[in-house]
Amino acid sequence: MKAYELLYIVDPNANDEIRANVTARIDGAIVGQGGAIDDVDDWGKRKLAYEIDHLSEGNYILVNFHADPTHVQELDRVLRITDAVKRHMIVVRPESEQE
Repeated sequence: MKAYELLYIVDPNANDEIRANVTARIDGAIVGQGGAIDDVDDWGKRKLAYEIDHLSEGNYILVNFHADPTHVQELDRVLRITDAVKRHMIVVRPESEQE
């Protein structure tokens, strides 16, 4: 399994219940495919560099996880179809950070 980093932005108008459901759905997509979540860091509400869907702020959440490279596509699909997620990015962590 490779180490990955996922950063996603949730709609700032979403209430706590919606954010919890989004987080649970993403966690389920990772763990359900045999991956493991290392760390979840909620950065809170921050100003966006540019407007997305007429929003100037977003709730940033950073997730470090291990997963099989073939399952990252499924996670990407789940993130794309989740309406509350405005933007996301999945990157492979450098070799030095994978241990």
